[in-house]
Amino acid sequence: MYPVGIPCLLDAFLSSSCSLQLAIFLVAVFLVLALSTSVFAARPKDCEPAHLPEHSLFTIVPFFRKRYDFLNWGFRATGQSLFQFQLFRHTVVAVSGETGRKAFLTAKGLDLNEGFKVLSGAIPMLRGVTSDLQVRRIAQIYKRVAIVQREDRLTQLLPEIVEDCRRIMTSWGSSGKFDPFERVYDLVFQTTVRSLTCVEIADDAAVVARLKHLYGILDSGTTPGTVLLPWFPTPAMIKKVWATKQIYDILMGAINARIQSGVPRNDTLQILLDYGDDKLIIVGFFIGLIVAGARATGASASWLVTFLGGDPIWQQKARTEVEHLLSVYAPATSTPLGSAAKSQSDSTTPPSLSARLAEIPLSAWEGQTPVLDAVIRETLRVAQPHTAMRRNVGPDLHIDGKVVPTGAYVVYPFSDVHLDPEIYPDPWRFDPGRPVDTKRAYSWVGWGGGKTVCLGQRLAKLEMKIITAMFLLGFDYGVVDRSGKLADPLPKPNWNDALLCRPDPGSCYLKYQRADSSQTPL
Repeated sequence: MYPVGIPCLLDAFLSSSCSLQLAIFLVAVFLVLALSTSVFAARPKDCEPAHLPEHSLFTIVPFFRKRYDFLNWGFRATGQSLFQFQLFRHTVVAVSGETGRKAFLTAKGLDLNEGFKVLSGAIPMLRGVTSDLQVRRIAQIYKRVAIVQREDRLTQLLPEIVEDCRRIMTSWGSSGKFDPFERVYDLVFQTTVRSLTCVEIADDAAVVARLKHLYGILDSGTTPGTVLLPWFPTPAMIKKVWATKQIYDILMGAINARIQSGVPRNDTLQILLDYGDDKLIIVGFFIGLIVAGARATGASASWLVTFLGGDPIWQQKARTEVEHLLSVYAPATSTPLGSAAKSQSDSTTPPSLSARLAEIPLSAWEGQTPVLDAVIRETLRVAQPHTAMRRNVGPDLHIDGKVVPTGAYVVYPFSDVHLDPEIYPDPWRFDPGRPVDTKRAYSWVGWGGGKTVCLGQRLAKLEMKIITAMFLLGFDYGVVDRSGKLADPLPKPNWNDALLCRPDPGSCYLKYQRADSSQTPL
């Protein structure tokens, strides 16, 4: 049953008189100001990280609005590799530098789940579903993430992802112009839902579009108010609660429908049901993994095709690599033998691009694509504005002579290493040919590092490779501005957009035309 604590509280608030609502609001404002005044009055001891020079609640609002700029300002203003600030009663310590990075990624006392619970606000919070989970439950979810990425499961998914790509790319027509941060993101959302939920949802384009819309409401509703005062019924918080309930209802409806039908299917839902997982764990798995998969992979895939669109040399290298795989595993002169070929009605007709791509085995996608691997690595470096979040559950942590106390929250911005000109000269330049730095600890953390790495990276890489391969071989394209002229320079990733890293709206389009459309269908 849907947890109704917050909705009931909202109903009670909204049904109260205007005078009572105003009184509650004024009390909340008073408490906020009182808390902000008291917490910023404290002065650091010699062993503590430096405080920010300005002591105001409004000083830390950019942590939620413009996190990249805020953290950079904090390190500059304090002149230290660590600094601290207050989110009401919560102490937050930002760390940087090689020593701080190594400690952050390896310290046993820094807890990922506890960190995101308070600082993120980007994941829908439902008690017993996505929050307040016991350690055993969390471990169970992690095991399921590994299971759905086993070789047999990904081998089964591969042609299904290819088919989703074919269907959606065909809908784009033979030529045109689109915003990659909308169209490519839509495609990744579809393949993520396909990979991590169930066929009842993935096969229904209207339901997938509805889910994407609702997740967009969650993104836009993540404000300082909804994170710092999640109990206060601001308009943004009300929208988030409503969207969360709608997502919950859609996913739970699909789970119930499967159970009631008794008809097994080859998808992630069936895997979870066969393991005997209860419905709350399953819906929590769906909610969390869609967020992680669609947001991160969608943003990365959008930038990947954009970067290649502005770099003819690497675009051709990637295209040549995929063409080589096709020549080895699915020559155009032969009729494919796998499941994707069954749609070929005429054995004398050259197989479609999608049918051929589906014949490339998983082992080749994962082990024989060094160019695509390099392109993905560089894309994650330049266009992944992640700030990792943890909570120190103990003991006290010592970094660069400073103490991070038990109970404090700790953040590490990936920009500290990925945009460091000493490690990556001209750091904003997209260059997949950069040599790998082996001198510094964790000089690349695109998938995380140390004791915490991205659990879904195997699936994410496969999705990005398939989408990129089909787009490169199916279309000739370039990056243009809003007027249709070649974009020079390319748009710059917006690291202040902590969720999607999108450039300014309308500043970037892909102008495309079907490649050899008269000869080979997608």
